[in-house]
Amino acid sequence: MEFGKVIRPLLLASILLPYAGRGYSAAPAPNIIVILVDDLRWDEIGCAGHPFVRTPNIDRLANEGARFRNAFSTTPLCSPVRACLLTGMYTHHHGILDNTDRSSQSHQLTTFPWALHERGYETAYVGKWHMGNDDTRRPGFDYWVSMKGQGTSFDPVLNVNDQEQSFSGHTTDVLNELALDFVRRPRSKPFCLYVAHKALHPELVQRDDGSLSDPTASQFLAATRHRKLYADDAIPRRLNVLDKLDGKPALQRPVNGLPPLSQTTGTSDETVRDRLRMLAAVDEGVGQLLRELEEDGRLERTIFVFTSDHGYWYGEHGLSVERRLAYEEGIRIPLLVRYPPLVPSGRLIDEFSLSIDLAPTMLELGGMETMPAMDGRSLVPLLKGGRPTDWRTSFLIEYNSDIVYPRIKNMGYRALRTERWKYIRFNDLEDMDELYDLKLDPYELHNVINQPENITVLDILRMELDSLWNAPSR
Repeated sequence: MEFGKVIRPLLLASILLPYAGRGYSAAPAPNIIVILVDDLRWDEIGCAGHPFVRTPNIDRLANEGARFRNAFSTTPLCSPVRACLLTGMYTHHHGILDNTDRSSQSHQLTTFPWALHERGYETAYVGKWHMGNDDTRRPGFDYWVSMKGQGTSFDPVLNVNDQEQSFSGHTTDVLNELALDFVRRPRSKPFCLYVAHKALHPELVQRDDGSLSDPTASQFLAATRHRKLYADDAIPRRLNVLDKLDGKPALQRPVNGLPPLSQTTGTSDETVRDRLRMLAAVDEGVGQLLRELEEDGRLERTIFVFTSDHGYWYGEHGLSVERRLAYEEGIRIPLLVRYPPLVPSGRLIDEFSLSIDLAPTMLELGGMETMPAMDGRSLVPLLKGGRPTDWRTSFLIEYNSDIVYPRIKNMGYRALRTERWKYIRFNDLEDMDELYDLKLDPYELHNVINQPENITVLDILRMELDSLWNAPSR
């Protein structure tokens, strides 16, 4: 179900009622910083084992905190998963179903910063909202910086606290400085800062008539000072760039004007380098925030989260820009959490964590009970080192088809990921569903849905998928 305008105020009141008149607890509430990077794969940072990328400040978060090694996006598409992160709800519950203009609807979302704002936090949003083209302030934010739609990589025009302002320079640098400006402001309250970068999203090439060209012509534009980084480094490729697509009829469908998927249709080496070059400015911004907080003694009482909305293709299965699919490279994301009072340095966490878990986690750490009508779970028990016996062993992935990329037209799906299996059920394509045994086939090369020995497990997976889909938000 989608929340309506009447339900949301009642929901917010129910969240805050237990805190009415209580003020803050004896221990000061922690500050919160969330850094969201666009399209960043889980394996594109140094602490995840990348062979050459330099991300020392991002790596510091992992070295001094926790790294979740099995973190996933529940909808690998920008607008829906941004709502998942902020609300703690699956896409079919919050209603931001795709990348079409859902500006008005996104004003009605009950987000965790809004709840923290009502709890007494000073809140800020800096960067790309991208649930529609509207850059105006959303409820619950004291400090607002945003861009229309996807924005631009250079010289951005931003809505800064309800005033249009033009800036010079690389957009990542501008957003970094505006985030610092908020952190530096004197205050008597704890703060919650949510920074949603334009990077690593490409610049869409515009035709003379104003329309957008083929998305495969997109460009990843790094800051000028970073444009020669990694020029001599060999790009690592995963084994599934060699996938012949046997057993993937959905990807084998002919598309007018496009070549069949193969090793030649994947992401080029230079495009990969340009993405990593864009990441360099994001890493610098993380370092600036860390130093600012460290110098004035606030770092140890600040929760610092670093994550992404979804992954990207480096030619796995012949794919490049079509990151909406449920294969591992599209759904795996980085998730790092630094907060020394709770999380020992260097903790590695292997339990499933999802984009829908961010909101309940931030609410619990901010001193609040979990927001009603959430699908996610607080990660605090895992951060503390616990291993809850009832922790999830499966999760839902969903995507609603759109018309941006012709190759994946009509490829909306519901999928189930367990510790061993992945089952993908297409909404509109008959006899094209997929099943992968990730224990034996971690690169998802062999669709085993038609093997007789898998009939029983397939029935179980189908029932589990239906159960998760039909479950009400808690």
